[in-house]
Amino acid sequence: MTDPVKIAELLFPDIQKTPAELEAAYPPRNLPEGARVTRFAPSPTGYLHVGGLFGALADYMTAKRTGGIVYLRVEDTDKKREIDDGVSAILEGLQSFGIRFDEGVTGTDTECGAYGPYTQSRRVEIYRTVAKDLVKRGLAYPCFCTAEELDALRAQQEADGALIRGYFGKYAKCRDLTDAQIEEKIRAGVPYVLRFRADGSEQGRVVFDDLIRGKVEMPENIIDEVLLKSDGVPTYHFAHVCDDHFMRTTHVIRGEEWIPSTAKHIALFKACGFRVPKYAHTPQVLKIDEADGTKRKLSKRKDPEAAVGYFSQAGYPPEALLEYLMTLLNSNFEDWRRANPDADIFTFPFNLKKMSVSGALFDLVKLRDVSKNVIARMTAQDVYACTLAWASRYDPDYAALLRESPEKICGMLALDRGGKKPRKDIAAFREVKAYFSYMYSELYEKDYTLPENLNPADAAALLEAYLDVYSADDDRDAWFEKVKALCAPHGFTPSVKEYKENPDAFKGHVGDVSTVLRIAATGRTNTPDLCTILRLLGEEEVRARFRDAAACYRAL
Repeated sequence: MTDPVKIAELLFPDIQKTPAELEAAYPPRNLPEGARVTRFAPSPTGYLHVGGLFGALADYMTAKRTGGIVYLRVEDTDKKREIDDGVSAILEGLQSFGIRFDEGVTGTDTECGAYGPYTQSRRVEIYRTVAKDLVKRGLAYPCFCTAEELDALRAQQEADGALIRGYFGKYAKCRDLTDAQIEEKIRAGVPYVLRFRADGSEQGRVVFDDLIRGKVEMPENIIDEVLLKSDGVPTYHFAHVCDDHFMRTTHVIRGEEWIPSTAKHIALFKACGFRVPKYAHTPQVLKIDEADGTKRKLSKRKDPEAAVGYFSQAGYPPEALLEYLMTLLNSNFEDWRRANPDADIFTFPFNLKKMSVSGALFDLVKLRDVSKNVIARMTAQDVYACTLAWASRYDPDYAALLRESPEKICGMLALDRGGKKPRKDIAAFREVKAYFSYMYSELYEKDYTLPENLNPADAAALLEAYLDVYSADDDRDAWFEKVKALCAPHGFTPSVKEYKENPDAFKGHVGDVSTVLRIAATGRTNTPDLCTILRLLGEEEVRARFRDAAACYRAL
């Protein structure tokens, strides 16, 4: 092009703004030294993905730990893949985990902050303003190649054995069109895209400091990338460069799959006259493939746990998933949590440099362990409230039972809670129903199976004898004394030690006697404190269950 200003006016007659005006409209942020500005920039193409939450958490923690700003930008230029209400799905998912942005999109048609619009489809004038300036400076040009011509180009590169494939150098047919040729095609309405005029060389190298991976070196960009598509919509590469600059992003935190594109992004930042941000490329979230035991990327298509909604439906506390993701984000998080068991997770001293450069392996077994610890730190009332909230959404019949007798389930949940070694038997709120099903006659399933060392006749005799002395008013000590008193008359010993020393002299010990009572009351051999269970069940229910069990054993 011999007169790029003329071509710029021909291509963008509607654009009157200048980059200088944009710089004035979006000035540098007034933040403390060292404060970082980060962004989470999803596309509204589906549910919130675990990998998305992983990245959002890194963005959020980086900004908050430095007194900076984290904002939400919606990258909606790919309208073909966008789904209805996709923005709301992302926002609701993030907010349920306590991640609330300082600026950005707040709803389908709402936002807050001085650096918007925060939705790319509403920033077209900004992109076109920068694009026009690039054309003016001879750094961008229109390309009129058809799909067939681009296919022919690729075939020629393959025939030539070209090591680099793409639109560049001698293969860039439209790079050196004359002003007259350009004007003729524009006047004729020939469709075109706008391309970047790359100035890299095949021998050149780009080096940048990745805050996670350290020094990264790669070939310079020589490809004349598309900036604006034929419909005027910007490509991701161009749009995010403009957005990150005018939203004054200091740190771009994104997945490692974007590393190969970094050279072209750096070239675009420099061509536009923008300061290049710091980069941090996070590892992918992986899982072990059950089919062959290999590691692979967590897949939206294959893996239900890829959606954060999966964990809500399963009844995991949002805090548990956050805690687990933090163990993947920073290797020292678990040590910090042990030293600060009650601290807010967002006070953790997050550091990008402590992120792994290899893939983050998502382990559901480890998540369950983390979740058990999280629930163990909750009060009985909180566990009840969370279980009720979960059941109200996913199991209405159980929710009705919970509302009828909150004291019953709260009493069970309160057992062994708190202290230095709290119980860790529940990993998800949906498990409460099955775990304590024996507390409700509607859910209780009889199972009178005895351990091998006990026989039905002895079990029946013990139950009948206990019914003669049972009192719903007994405290734990009084209850246990009555259990011990049952032992000798029925051939058992109240001393476990004595039984171990001379097992042939007894049918069993006091623990076996309590097991008979436990099975009759709950259908299980292992439960929390039996005395409390009997008290919460109530005398009428206890007597009915013990009579039924004794009759069953007598009939065998």
